[in-house]
Amino acid sequence: MAHDLRPRPDLTPELLLRAYAAGIFPMAETRDDPEIFWVDPVMRGIIPLDGFRMSRSLARTIRSGRFEVTLDRDFRGTVAGCAARPETWISPAIAAHYDALHAAGHAHSLEIREDGALVGGVYGVTLGAAFFGESMFSRRRDASKVALAYLVARLRAGGFTLFDTQFLTPHLASLGGIEISRAEYHSRLAAALRLEADFFAAPDPMPAQVVLQLRTQTS
Repeated sequence: MAHDLRPRPDLTPELLLRAYAAGIFPMAETRDDPEIFWVDPVMRGIIPLDGFRMSRSLARTIRSGRFEVTLDRDFRGTVAGCAARPETWISPAIAAHYDALHAAGHAHSLEIREDGALVGGVYGVTLGAAFFGESMFSRRRDASKVALAYLVARLRAGGFTLFDTQFLTPHLASLGGIEISRAEYHSRLAAALRLEADFFAAPDPMPAQVVLQLRTQTS
């Protein structure tokens, strides 16, 4: 019997935003799991916006201009790219809910293209001065790193104070990601929610030179 993977009518964009404001986020066990559960990790991953690490090789890739960076041009394609792996928590129902958040103006994608093809990206949710990073993907070397560098520069320009990555992976740690306790996270979240930020404060496309300044400003 096929599972019903349509978005749950009780899980509205408003409820999702209230959940993020409370410090929790939704996940599914697998791609085909119709159930959605809430997560509030004991240790939370974040990228301090003044602590992004940009290697020389990443700076060279950004400087080369081989990638085109866009905003909200293909939100669904970015989510699909993040879900295109053997194991994923992004079920069709989860994707549909984030599509609704995107339509409401609270979920955004930053896409990386090479020769017109979507080769990487990241998407997440904005609320107050907090950005909740949901997932990212890369089909070319350094594509996800470029996406994160442009995202951090954009968040700094827009007045954001919290970049939540949910969990800390070795990949994120190499870029400056750290873990903080649940209590510390909730304290930082409460402070961020009292502020206003603008995801579109920086120009689109953002000049590479603005992003490259991270190398000196956060080193």
